[in-house]
Amino acid sequence: MPENRLDKVLAGTLNLSTVPADISQGNCPQWDSIRHLNLVIALEAEFAVTFEPEEIAAMRSREEILKILKTKDGV
Repeated sequence: MPENRLDKVLAGTLNLSTVPADISQGNCPQWDSIRHLNLVIALEAEFAVTFEPEEIAAMRSREEILKILKTKDGV
């Protein structure tokens, strides 16, 4: 399940004990620009994928990240 792996990456990158289903840049103060870049790097490593710049810019919520991951082969 990509959701479980995504939550693990989000929790680790954003230093959270739990990841709310509706987490986004707008409601998570820890999700700043530096952690966003760290999140992208961690997601690429965890899922063995590469993201396009447009995808990186669109990753503003857990839901959006899941949508993008589901378009990748092998995820």
